[in-house]
Amino acid sequence: MWPFIQSVVFPAKFFVGVALLTGMSLAGCSPSPQASTSAQSASANLIKIDGSSTVYPITSAIAQEYAKTHSGTKLDVQFSGTSAGFNKFCASETVITNASRPILLQEAKVCANSGVPFIELPVAFDALTIAVNPQNNWANDITLDELRQIWEPAAEGKITNWKQVRNTYPERPLVLFGAGKDSGTFDYFNEVVVGNAEASRNDYTGSEDDTELVRGIEKNPNALGYIPFAYFEGAQGRLRALAIDNGKGAVTPSRATVTNAQYQPFSRPLFIYVNAKAAQDNPKVKAFVEYYLTHAGRVSNTVGYIPLPEEAYRLATIQFTRGEIGTVFEGVPQPNVTIAELLRRQAVFQLTEAPTTEAQKP
Repeated sequence: MWPFIQSVVFPAKFFVGVALLTGMSLAGCSPSPQASTSAQSASANLIKIDGSSTVYPITSAIAQEYAKTHSGTKLDVQFSGTSAGFNKFCASETVITNASRPILLQEAKVCANSGVPFIELPVAFDALTIAVNPQNNWANDITLDELRQIWEPAAEGKITNWKQVRNTYPERPLVLFGAGKDSGTFDYFNEVVVGNAEASRNDYTGSEDDTELVRGIEKNPNALGYIPFAYFEGAQGRLRALAIDNGKGAVTPSRATVTNAQYQPFSRPLFIYVNAKAAQDNPKVKAFVEYYLTHAGRVSNTVGYIPLPEEAYRLATIQFTRGEIGTVFEGVPQPNVTIAELLRRQAVFQLTEAPTTEAQKP
């Protein structure tokens, strides 16, 4: 039986390496009637998925594959951004949400208060890419300090020319493209570059749809933007990636530099979050997630992301099968999490006994 508790008192910060929500059997959980009804949807055959546009290519491709051999299951895969996706997920409007960052503390509290136990499953790695137009013949690399000078709130209306970024660059307008505020990529990029997930200049073209960002950069020779690696790879020849210099030399995004933990701090894990109660109550949800984890590595590579090691998918499958509720993160976007560190956290998650909660105290 999968573990869950009837009421949760959250600590000041998450416990790293242990389940956030633990305790009695899921069967004893009593979510609100509205949450329970919505989670199962009007039809047990319909699985609604939303969230990150970054993860969307993986989930969409797997859903299309699955539908070919499972005609009795209907999969509705949309994207609205990681933050918007968690809002829908915690309101039980979806049973699976895609996420380009770990769940935040406030989001986890909303899920807990709504009676939505979640299982966090890493599915791939991304190399967040700083892209320019191919006609840009002056910039080959960029430092984290230069990115901060461009994107911090104080730059709004002031840093508007390439020459202001680096004195050797030409006097050309700097036209910016980046993630919309409902995107997990927005949170992650700002946490890494500015030091605050919510801090960004506002005078740029933002969108939760990464294809729109690709088109914008492609059409403007003066453009600079940040996009997921899969969308960059899908636009081969139409965009050019800048190497990132974090003080240890300039490194370009690639599968090799992510796997070797060289492309930092823009390597990041990608996730799906599953409503544990829906997976327990609906065999079709359970079967789809099991299929997803079996094929995530192959499909991730096909659509342009970096697959996890087989051990990561094995641990994720165990986690899902056991119904291990919670997160191995601390409720904030975390830069510099390597594939090796993710594996370590997964392993510790399964070995560590969860802390006693207020609900379990005599």
